[in-house]
Parts: sequence; C-alpha cells; structure tokens
Amino acid sequence: MSYATAPALQAAIYGHLTADAVLAALVGPAIFDAPPGEGALPPTYVLLGDEEARDRSDKGARATMYRLTLSVVTDAAGFHHAKRVAAAVDAALTGATLTMGSGHLVALTFERARARRTRNASGRRIDLRFRALVDETP
Repeated sequence: MSYATAPALQAAIYGHLTADAVLAALVGPAIFDAPPGEGALPPTYVLLGDEEARDRSDKGARATMYRLTLSVVTDAAGFHHAKRVAAAVDAALTGATLTMGSGHLVALTFERARARRTRNASGRRIDLRFRALVDETP
C-alpha cells in the first residue's frame, strides 16, 4: 500500500463531478476542495473532504481502500434541496468508472450519509461517505 494514488483519485472524482450535467444544474461550478477564501460562498456547494486510506494489498497486487467524505452545504432552511444535491452526488459516483492518472479504480460505492443542521441552524449539511478500492499494480 501507498498513498501515491490519492491525488489521482481526488482529481478523477473532482473531474467526474464537475462534468455531471445533473449536478451542474443544481450547483453550477460550486464543487470545491476547499471553499473559496474571499467573497461570499455560493448558496449551495459540494465540498471534497476527509479521507482515510488503508492497505488492501495481497500477494499479487498492491491496493488501497479509501474512505472519502463529500459534503453538500447549503444556506437553505430545509433539507429538500440539500438532499437533491446529495442524491445527484451519489448517482454520479456510485459505480462510476473513473479514469485515473495513476492506479486503477476497482470499485466506488456509497457507504452512508449524515444530514444535519449547521451550527447556526439556518443552513443544512449532508456528509456522504464513499468507499473506493484502488489497485496500484501497474
């Protein structure tokens, strides 16, 4: 196992999400690795977040299992819009075939989601957790 495929996986996920027409209709270009530092945030955006990596190598292959969190953040008062965006993220990623710069994506699956009010209770946040298995063997 190594962490060498992490940048390629992130780039592939970002590229896939930004190319998705359904998601673009809901959030436009508001898909970030980190929210913009200056100016107002978009009313709804998708944020690439935390990840964990674990060795899943065997005798014949080097592999890494990533657990990734993607968040939908909105200033909307209700959950409906956030859930529509979260469903679009799920539909775009679950089972997707991603082209990576290094490594090979074996599987990408949805694990769970958590919906909650933001700290000031005026907005909503849904954290979606995915599992990605990446084969590192050339």
